[in-house]
Amino acid sequence: MTRQNYSTLQAKISKEIEKLQKQAQALQSKQRKPAIASIVRSMKENDISPEEIAAAFGKSKTKASSGVKATKSPKTARVKKPVAPKYRHPSSGSTWTGRGKAPLWIVEAEKNGQMRQQFLI
Repeated sequence: MTRQNYSTLQAKISKEIEKLQKQAQALQSKQRKPAIASIVRSMKENDISPEEIAAAFGKSKTKASSGVKATKSPKTARVKKPVAPKYRHPSSGSTWTGRGKAPLWIVEAEKNGQMRQQFLI
């Protein structure tokens, strides 16, 4: 039995890995075809366009139709902009944007029969 050097053994393993990856891709393709056919059939039955599917996934039409797999970009922090106040208390001048939990002065006014609309700015 002859000894094989490291580079020869590495090349042999690399070829085997390539061969197995191609087999895995072929198997995946074989499994995906019936699923894709089923999806297309369902889309035709329900009159759903590819654009509607792309919109449901939040992708642009060009990415969906190009056949290129879209990669997710890292999430970027959204900059929160201040919201203009929508309601103002007449005597204290306190304001509320209308988002989140209502302040006590709104809650109490509504309990006393006043309508929220009367505090609109």
